[in-house]
Amino acid sequence: MKLRRDVFQAIADPTRRTIISLVALQALTPTAIAENFDYSRQTISKHIQILTECELLKREQNGREIYYHLNPEGMKEIAEFIEPFRKMWDDRFDKLENLMKNHQSES
Repeated sequence: MKLRRDVFQAIADPTRRTIISLVALQALTPTAIAENFDYSRQTISKHIQILTECELLKREQNGREIYYHLNPEGMKEIAEFIEPFRKMWDDRFDKLENLMKNHQSES
């Protein structure tokens, strides 16, 4: 059994986060992805491999070309982790907004 890489460790790297942003818009070849960086294609390929192992990217072959695109299912783990914090901060901002409105009406 092969262990899957940690998703959060993968997204900790700014290069990999940029790759995720790029392929979220459209499927890209490794060459097209690499054109956005000042790194070697080999370095970018390693980042792509890590993201693929984490199931954040999916690989699709179209003829001779290989394309990578965002895997929404892989992003679920991140979204599920963040959701409770988003709710907590939304509640805090709502309370702050109400406090400010009450303060302004008293002034």
